[in-house]
Amino acid sequence: MIVLDITVMNVALPRIQTDLHFSPTGLSWVMNSYSVVFGGLLLLGGRAGDLFGRRALFIAGAALFTAASLAGGLAPTAGWLLAARVVQGIGGAMAAPNTLALLTTSFPDPKARMRVLAWFSGMSSAGFAIGLIVGGLLTEWLSWRSVLFINVPFGLVVVVLAVLNLPAAQREPAHLDLPGAVTATTGVATLAYGFISAASHGWGDPVTDITLAIGAGLLAAFLVIESRTAQPLLPLRLFTDRNRAAAYTNIFLVPMAGMSMFFFLTQFLQDVLGLSALATGFAFLPTAVLMFTMIRLIPRLLPRFGPQPVTMTGAVAMTAGLILLTTLTAHSGYFPVLFAAMLLLGCGIGLSVSPLNVIIMSNVEPHEAGAAGGALQTLQQTGASLGLAILVTVFGTAARDAGGTAQHALVGGMTVAFAVAAGIAALAFVVALTFRTRQR
Repeated sequence: MIVLDITVMNVALPRIQTDLHFSPTGLSWVMNSYSVVFGGLLLLGGRAGDLFGRRALFIAGAALFTAASLAGGLAPTAGWLLAARVVQGIGGAMAAPNTLALLTTSFPDPKARMRVLAWFSGMSSAGFAIGLIVGGLLTEWLSWRSVLFINVPFGLVVVVLAVLNLPAAQREPAHLDLPGAVTATTGVATLAYGFISAASHGWGDPVTDITLAIGAGLLAAFLVIESRTAQPLLPLRLFTDRNRAAAYTNIFLVPMAGMSMFFFLTQFLQDVLGLSALATGFAFLPTAVLMFTMIRLIPRLLPRFGPQPVTMTGAVAMTAGLILLTTLTAHSGYFPVLFAAMLLLGCGIGLSVSPLNVIIMSNVEPHEAGAAGGALQTLQQTGASLGLAILVTVFGTAARDAGGTAQHALVGGMTVAFAVAAGIAALAFVVALTFRTRQR
């Protein structure tokens, strides 16, 4: 529900703009207000769950997210909707990292833990593709408000089932690292804002440069604070394990490359192929199906082959899919190139991402599960924001240089962006080589 909300709004944006009279630049903040707050608070939400109780943070976050979804669906003005999206981001940041921590600590058996973490990873990855399908269906059949209202019944069920079934989690006798919390939250949020500004205004824009410099400085200060704090917000020893460090690196790189598919292909399907919002959503069905298939396979593949060959195969499939997208032209249809690329990317993202959650969370200390989950999701969110900013800038430059008709320029910019994304996916393959081979 939380990950789906990142993409489900995309298809509804044109109708939101018409109904609530957003300006073209203001409309982007329907997405960005959620992303900045969600990304900025993930580390704090994870560590707060470790200290104050993951069950309580999870239930409160899910309830807040649900209430904000209802308020957003009822929004009479643009400002109301943006405020609701900010509150959604706060609720999401409370619930998401504690979801991972609760799964990790509730399943002590390694096989069961691997299975549930693979399910979690597959569900969150597929949420990006499913969001486009659900957004297309609801926007076409009902209205844009329904993409927010749909969270309400699911959110209520989640809260009720959590109250009835989740055991009370043990609280750690510790204090919250407030200097770390302030520098981490403001640093990640500032970086996210800088990446969004880069995507909108380019890397040479003064606001972009200043914001990114401030964000980088705050994160550097955060790392210094964490290295000197007895009870840090993010224990740096989480990165000393080689496999976990490589998994953290790839959880940053894979969304950098993968987000380009959802962002640019949505435009290609609607602006070049002329598909409706509903048809655009269903065009991503092969990707979603392959991701769900990988959910079923990962618990069998990972114990048998180990993380290295599984993640390497995923990175190769993802790279191949992105390379295939570089062959698109203004006259390309959905079959065969686009369909084949969708299959490869669904397989690649599923195999590349699903093992990473298992690797990161499987042997983490229980009292640090929230921090580990918060770091995982922060890197994932930051990687997606940075990747989109880089690729949108590449797209804009290439589209201007392509010349010709508007469609020719659009597709020309996209293919160059896909080539850069393929390079990032290839880098994820290189990182996958550093995983330890399976020990018999």
